[in-house]
Amino acid sequence: MFIHIGENIVVPLNDVIAIIDIGSSEISNDTKQFLKIADEDGFVRRIAKDEPKSLILTEKNKKSIVYLSPISSVTLCRRGGFVENL
Repeated sequence: MFIHIGENIVVPLNDVIAIIDIGSSEISNDTKQFLKIADEDGFVRRIAKDEPKSLILTEKNKKSIVYLSPISSVTLCRRGGFVENL
């Protein structure tokens, strides 16, 4: 099964490690540092020009990819079937 995370991007649900809300509140310093290092190492993929609302951490073939999505984490969790009654 796949999850649509914005624009023309879909990822297999099995590859999703975490969906993190970054749009509605301040993100922690640890998360900021992680994003900075991941971006410097070329692992961050910005999906749209809009301000990102969520961060999707994935891993495929032992390679991490961080997607910055304009779609809220609640919507992505519903799409993926992670949460039944949100």
